[in-house]
Amino acid sequence: MQSSSIQPIETVDLGSTITDFSLWGMFSHADIIVQVVMVLLIVASFWCWAIMVEKFIRYRRIDDQADAFEEAFWSGSSLDELYKRIERKADHPMAMLFIAAMREWNRSQKQGAGEGGLSAALQERIHKVMRVTMNREIERLERYLGFLATVGSTAVFIGLFGTVWGIMNSFQSIAVSHNTSLAVVAPGIAEALFATATGLVAAIPATIGYNKFANDIGRYSNRLEGFVDEFTAILSRKLEG
Repeated sequence: MQSSSIQPIETVDLGSTITDFSLWGMFSHADIIVQVVMVLLIVASFWCWAIMVEKFIRYRRIDDQADAFEEAFWSGSSLDELYKRIERKADHPMAMLFIAAMREWNRSQKQGAGEGGLSAALQERIHKVMRVTMNREIERLERYLGFLATVGSTAVFIGLFGTVWGIMNSFQSIAVSHNTSLAVVAPGIAEALFATATGLVAAIPATIGYNKFANDIGRYSNRLEGFVDEFTAILSRKLEG
């Protein structure tokens, strides 16, 4: 009687590895190109938040300053007294408009613009000076908003580039290992998709911030436009007088 012996079954390692699916774990195991993409997006996101915090504080401050200035402007006191009081400490756009107009008015008065009022040419010069000053102040308020717009429109695509690159590497690893197990595919795909998630984290706040601050600047610009028209009306009444 022939004795049979049980042969051990040969096991095949499917390439299962312990993978850290934390944020840092996925970042550290990602390809160098994917890591560079994620670092750029994270830096851009932090810079966007710094810009948004600064803009929020500044826009709130200039709104409060404009309220205080308009209250003083329409209080009935002399414009010359108001000019002397704020000439050297004007630090917001509406006051800068007033200072620029009053400086042109005083310069013309010294040169002799006529008695009892303003000439039409002087009125036009003051209006142009206020327009130039307003455009310059609006440009200062809009500084760095272009960066928010750029991040908001391109961050997702940059993250998508990192994702595509990571998935390509994952497929190459599958081809080399000849193993299509989900345990092998999933870590590489998760690391790749992390780049797109980082792009969304950078793009969504940047887009919201840009839209908000663009609307705030639009409202404040309309407010400055109204002040220019009101001051021009005052000059017209002086001209008629």
